[in-house]
Amino acid sequence: MRTSRHVHDRTRTRIQAPLGAALALAVGLGLGGCAETGQSGSSPKQGPLGSWGVESLTTGGRTLHAPDAARVDLTQTEAKGNYGCNGFTARVALEGDAALTVTPGLSTTMACADTEFETAFAKLFRGRLSVDRGPDRLTLKAADGSTIAMTTKPPAPDAPLTATEWTVESQLDGAAAASLPAEAAGRVRFTLAADGTASGTLGCNRFSGKAVVEGRSVTFGSLTSTRMACEGPAGEVERKLTGLFAAGPLTWEVQGRALTLTASDGRGLTAKAASAAE
Repeated sequence: MRTSRHVHDRTRTRIQAPLGAALALAVGLGLGGCAETGQSGSSPKQGPLGSWGVESLTTGGRTLHAPDAARVDLTQTEAKGNYGCNGFTARVALEGDAALTVTPGLSTTMACADTEFETAFAKLFRGRLSVDRGPDRLTLKAADGSTIAMTTKPPAPDAPLTATEWTVESQLDGAAAASLPAEAAGRVRFTLAADGTASGTLGCNRFSGKAVVEGRSVTFGSLTSTRMACEGPAGEVERKLTGLFAAGPLTWEVQGRALTLTASDGRGLTAKAASAAE
């Protein structure tokens, strides 16, 4: 009986050992497979969604640097932003994280002094664009190799209308914008103070007066100025801007550091807020 029991135990041991090893191997493989699946993709690839500040465009062998206002906010189905002067909307269709297709929608039609970047941006931000996303950068690439380089920098805050020194950059006439002539460029400046006074220079003579801000309109009262004789292009700029300020309520709009003042007949100006260094 002892022998029989001993043989039986030995037989059971021989049978169980391979079976135990096989089970352990199977479990080990199963656990290994699960662990590998759970850790395989370290982190999902990030797509283009988010709020982006445009840095530059590269197209036709040239790089164009973006104005402060140029931005794109991307969602699953829509893009909103600013070409640099005018705002826009567009429909968006995503192809995973690899590409997106942009169908332009509505845009504003303000006259802008520097249209080169705006025109190029509007031309590039449409159709199918491939996506190259980094931790804080996004590059969109068109079929011809042109690129839009963007970063997650926050949008530039709007400068306040009052207590800011504005330097006039262009004059508007309906849809047309004309940069100031060299004789007046950088010399036409004005400030609207919180106490309702306006002061500055129109390129030749200094002026002061009252200005009333109500909502999105500003109305200049009678201006007093020095009496130097102003001839040539600078004098012409001064005469036109004096007439603009006397034209009644002007509609104002600030985007970032850019100001637009527009009269009801389409005349107007664009100006830039002075930086701390200025």
